[in-house]
Amino acid sequence: MDFKKTIRRVSTLIVASLTTIVAVNAHAEDKVYRLKLAETWGPNTPILGDASKNMAKLAKEMSNGRLIIRIDSANKHKAPLGVFDMVKSGQYDLGHSSSYYWKGKVPNTLYFSSMPFGMTTMEQYSWFYHGGGLELMQKVYSPHNLLSFPGGNSDIQMGGWFKKEINSVEDLKGLKMRIPGFAGEVLAQVGAKPTNIAPGELYTSLERGTIDALEWVGPAFDLRMGFQKIAPYYYTAWHELDLRHNFS
Repeated sequence: MDFKKTIRRVSTLIVASLTTIVAVNAHAEDKVYRLKLAETWGPNTPILGDASKNMAKLAKEMSNGRLIIRIDSANKHKAPLGVFDMVKSGQYDLGHSSSYYWKGKVPNTLYFSSMPFGMTTMEQYSWFYHGGGLELMQKVYSPHNLLSFPGGNSDIQMGGWFKKEINSVEDLKGLKMRIPGFAGEVLAQVGAKPTNIAPGELYTSLERGTIDALEWVGPAFDLRMGFQKIAPYYYTAWHELDLRHNFS
């Protein structure tokens, strides 16, 4: 059995299956398996990028150095919002991203990242592991020959940074805002102009006026990005009560 081809075909990583790797390759204990992971984030992105690094480190330790995962950040593969396609096509073995980035391809994946007025972190974990969420997730991904598993959680996110004060729904009309997922669809219904922009381009887009507002994550993330220097109005959230990042 060519185990690496098998891994490429299902395009997934299950750390718990390392025991299976050892069993299948009992007569090749010295063989080293090398996988490539593409992440949406830039190099050394705090918190979000830590999940990939920690997972790769854990895989190496648990396999006694026989499973090596190379992480390519967005600056390397140049397609921060294209992780789904790169893993599906076999260009990469693994991906770390959030599923609402490919809502246009597979809309049902939205439920496994975040929905407006959705579940809290603990509620979603309970549903995922004890209420059938994991099984539904695999059912959605299986037609694409992919599997997906939790890869981190940033919890409740802020509503975003705005250049102008928002006092009514009228103020949203014509507003160009970076906001992905189903929340963008909601804002479009009240007259806003939602768009999706890769994380590494957010500051420049806001600074140059390509967008009037954006949502990212929360203070621990946002202040490092410097959005407050350009957009002084910061509002609370309704659109992402629990954002889950996935390994696919």
